[in-house]
Amino acid sequence: MLESALPSNRPAPAPDAALAVRQNSLSTLGRHYPHRKWAFMLGLMLALSLGLSFVFCRGCALWSEDFLVTFGYNFFYTTGLWLANGFPSEWLNRRVDWTIQPIKRFLITLAMSLVLSLIVIFIVTTGFNVLHHHQSWRSITWRPFVVPLLITVVVSLFMHSRSFLLSWRDATTQAERLQKENAQAQADSLRRQLDPHFLFNSLNALTSLIEENDPARATRFIRQLSQVYRYVLESQDQEVVPLAEEMRFVEAYLFLQRTRLGEGVQVEIRVPAAALETLLVPALAVQLLLENALKHNATSQRDPLRIQIELNETARALTVRNTRRPRRLPDGESTGLGLKNLRARYAFLTSQPVRVEESATEFGVVLPVLELR
Repeated sequence: MLESALPSNRPAPAPDAALAVRQNSLSTLGRHYPHRKWAFMLGLMLALSLGLSFVFCRGCALWSEDFLVTFGYNFFYTTGLWLANGFPSEWLNRRVDWTIQPIKRFLITLAMSLVLSLIVIFIVTTGFNVLHHHQSWRSITWRPFVVPLLITVVVSLFMHSRSFLLSWRDATTQAERLQKENAQAQADSLRRQLDPHFLFNSLNALTSLIEENDPARATRFIRQLSQVYRYVLESQDQEVVPLAEEMRFVEAYLFLQRTRLGEGVQVEIRVPAAALETLLVPALAVQLLLENALKHNATSQRDPLRIQIELNETARALTVRNTRRPRRLPDGESTGLGLKNLRARYAFLTSQPVRVEESATEFGVVLPVLELR
């Protein structure tokens, strides 16, 4: 039988968390330890305000009233502008991606930055003029807001430009990583299909047919074996294949397994013929799930392994489901990489995930299918 790298009908473990930490350590730190991020930013605002106070109040005595007023003015300005530009940026990152809609994101960013910064400048300036300088709020004109607003816009554009470059870098890094994982998964699939165990088991089954003096079945067996290897070789450079080609390969593969296992395995296929030519799947994706079911479950004439392949055209999903007949495997025979590699291949093609549906009696995997446009 083919050697499988799929786990024993269990979802593969999540990718190594250390990789995500290395790629975006500051974001991860802020997400898992928000109080540290707040403390760091608050300390930074205090230090910046203190430095500005020494610059703008050089003739003031330390901790005098003028110095404290200048410090308070700077602190409320810097903290308010940080909040007005930092939180909207994080909020926009979750809703409008720089790499997908850069013009829309730029215009929204510029508008929010101007409006929120103007509100902060108005509140701080008016508050100090009214509360400290005892001026009437009606006497306040728009001129004091012009210079702070221009400075804020320049700083804000710098911050959001940095956010754009970081997002673009992360997207490029992720695309390269997914492309590498996809190529690795395809190479791994090809290596497994040409594994000597599969050829050895197939030749044993062919020998039995010859000894039983069944030339018709032996001839068909050779043709189906040839079709399996031809499909593997021809599909190794293709990211996706028509569902029709994949199902023809599955039929050939199942014929070889039924010849060897007899009535110990029963497969039901519910895939409308009309949908085969217009839908696409990654090459060898369905076979990997069949191989997983055959490897990790026992088969017998009395209690056969039942496998169902069903296409939901409305949901654009192909489900491969099998009954549970678990059998013990030698240590090290299952590496647990097959489903992980399959998910990596799908992540390179679509945002729709590969789903695992399991119960005490059944195990199923739902594969998204792509539509040919």
